[in-house]
Amino acid sequence: MSNLRSVCVYCGSRSGARDSYVAAARSTGEMIAARGWQLVYGAGDVGLMGEVARTAQQAGGRIFGVIPEHLFPREVGKRDLSTFVVTETMHERKKVMFMNAHAVVVLPGGAGSLDELFEVLTWRQIGLHEKPIFVLNTDGYWQPLLALLDHVIAEGFADPSLRDMVIAVDTVEDLETGLVAALA
Repeated sequence: MSNLRSVCVYCGSRSGARDSYVAAARSTGEMIAARGWQLVYGAGDVGLMGEVARTAQQAGGRIFGVIPEHLFPREVGKRDLSTFVVTETMHERKKVMFMNAHAVVVLPGGAGSLDELFEVLTWRQIGLHEKPIFVLNTDGYWQPLLALLDHVIAEGFADPSLRDMVIAVDTVEDLETGLVAALA
């Protein structure tokens, strides 16, 4: 990887029920571009994925998108990116995204975002990487997830260090502060 810092963003292929989710996605894309970082994401042009990418792109950001062949029609693959990669499988997509990033950010999303989060969290837990993992807890969206992680620890299925591996922030400003420190 070059000296260019890259931030992988996992988020919904839908916009969600609140305007604040869209606003947070746009602000995240804008912030990543303003910082001169590269956005790594799922290459879709729908939902929060499309919002974060279009906003970063409009702000002059560099965008690295990765999409599997079978999702190209559903997620409306966004071809006008700095780097556009088409993979055969979801597993390959997740690997390429993660390997091309220095940090992970999870915005509101569904099962796919949870899958991506838990895969990189598991990899971190077993010592395969030390990349920071942030969840943007817009309007408390991730509060049930954070409570679940606390429950898993309390019930003896994970070490308390698991909770420290997920950095929850409530605002894009707090996310930016955390990323600046993590990517320094």
